Amino acid sequence: MGREPVDFPAWLAQKVGHVETVLEQFLPSASTVPGRLHQAMSYAVLGGGKRVRAALVYAAGEAVLASGTKASAQEIALDHAAAAVELIHAYSLIHDDLPCMDDDSLRRGRPTVHIQFDEATAMLAGDALQPLAFELLSLMPIAPALTVQATQLLARSSGSLGMVGGQAIDCNSVGQVLDAGQLQQMHRMKTGALLEASVLLGGIVAGAGSAARAGLESYASAVGLAFQVVDDILDVTSDTATLGKTVGKDAAENKPTYVSFMGLDGSRELLESLRSQALAALLPLGPSAARLAGIADYIVGRDR
Repeated sequence: MGREPVDFPAWLAQKVGHVETVLEQFLPSASTVPGRLHQAMSYAVLGGGKRVRAALVYAAGEAVLASGTKASAQEIALDHAAAAVELIHAYSLIHDDLPCMDDDSLRRGRPTVHIQFDEATAMLAGDALQPLAFELLSLMPIAPALTVQATQLLARSSGSLGMVGGQAIDCNSVGQVLDAGQLQQMHRMKTGALLEASVLLGGIVAGAGSAARAGLESYASAVGLAFQVVDDILDVTSDTATLGKTVGKDAAENKPTYVSFMGLDGSRELLESLRSQALAALLPLGPSAARLAGIADYIVGRDR
């Protein structure tokens, strides 16, 4: 699958480096008042992370844009959309690590923001990253109707009906037994919603038609859930040094996970099923979806 030979690791590395540069350009300088807040924002966003969400934006955009097309306005808009989802993700991690939430001291192999700075600065850094994400979407050089669609999508995916709502369910489920439907709903909201939004944002920005959007939605649903299943598996099978964050916390805090619900073998079987669903959803998109296929394989096979 590919309109040209695809070196996926090289492509992913290039996109990771590119979005890091883009984010650095969009973040306020630490020399601008209030400097400590801006320093904390950059600390939370830059210098680490897999950038899977940004890669999904770019890969979906490539899958939709015509082969050989150099649509400069759309490429700029993809940068804005990719940066926006990374900012929302970073804000969520800051708040997730706070003492009132998961109370974690390690993220991406470094002290969490509230440890490196302080709790108030961490809270405010997360608060500031969220509106910056929507500011970037508002500045995309594409049709206003598409900008509205993108903004509504990211807002819904990161709010009470998406990521934040999933986190609320997670907090309220400690020590409880969830059935399969409840567990899937929690993870589709908590983790899957923003990953799915990343795919659909790329499609919207690139001008995807209804058929292409349908394929992207099916793919996004599968990879969004797969990412969380892998997270649950790694929390049991990996170690803190490899993951760059504390492992075993879910089990220690008696949180419901796929591993606690269906065991390691069952979770791995589900993961392979989700990979198959994701790849099947890309077939109508043809060779241009090669990078999306690569990301599905990368998510399922990741070890950190």
